[in-house]
Amino acid sequence: MKKIRNIQSNTAPIIILARPQLAENMGMVARAMMNCSLSELRLINPRDNHLSEKAISASSGAQSILEEARVFETLEEAIGDIHYLLATSARKRDMTKEIFSPEDGVKKINSFSSQKKKTAFLFGAERTGLLNTEIVLANGIIEIPLNPLHASLNLSQAVLLLGYEWYKSQLKTSNSRLETGAASFATQEEYLALFSHLECELEKRGYFRFEDKKERMRHNLRNIFLRNNLTSPEIKTLHKIFTDLTRNENLKG
Repeated sequence: MKKIRNIQSNTAPIIILARPQLAENMGMVARAMMNCSLSELRLINPRDNHLSEKAISASSGAQSILEEARVFETLEEAIGDIHYLLATSARKRDMTKEIFSPEDGVKKINSFSSQKKKTAFLFGAERTGLLNTEIVLANGIIEIPLNPLHASLNLSQAVLLLGYEWYKSQLKTSNSRLETGAASFATQEEYLALFSHLECELEKRGYFRFEDKKERMRHNLRNIFLRNNLTSPEIKTLHKIFTDLTRNENLKG
C-alpha cells in the first residue's frame, strides 16, 4: 500500500466532503489528495460506503486515506476543532462572505497553518453543492475561475485543483503571519457556542420577530463574527459582554 509523502503533514489542510454520494467519487478524491500530499479526509453523512470495492478501486492506491477517513453525522461535528474553514462554491450566494481565488485562499490557509492551527477545505455534494446553511459556517468562500459557459467540475477535480494549489505553495517559503501572542484562534466549536448564546438572548427579546427573515438575520450575525478571525480569549470576552448586558433584564424576569 502506498504511503503519503507529506511536505508538511502537520500543517496540511483537511478535506471535508459534505454529503458525498458516489463511492467512486470518494475514491477519486482520495487519489487526488495523495497526489498533493494531503492525508486527512472527513466525510459528513456519505450516501455510499467509502470503503466499498468501488471506492477502493477508484482510489488507485490511495486506500490508506479512505481507511483513515473520519465519518460524521453533521457539519458542526466535523468542523468543531477547525480554526479556519474555506468553503468551495461555483454559485453566487446571497450573503456577505469574503471571496478568494484558489491562490489567495491557499495563502489564507497557510497563514493559519504556519501557526499550527487546523484548517480545512469544505466541498458539497455532487448534485447540489453546498447549502447556504453549510456555507454560513465557513470563514470564506473559494471560487475557481473557469469558463462561464461550462464551469461544472467533478468533485475530485475540485479537490485536485485546490490540493495542487496548496502543494505548489509548500515549495515556496513565506514569513508572513498574523501575530496573536499567547492567544490561540477560536475553533468552530467556540464560535457555535457564541452564536447559541447570542441568538438565545436575542430570541428572548423578540429580535427574530419576523419568522420569514429569521434565517437571513441569523446568517448575517454569524458572518459578522466569522469574518474577523477571533481568538479564544476574544470569544470569552464576548460571552461576558452578552451576559453582562442581559443580567439586569434576566433578574427582572
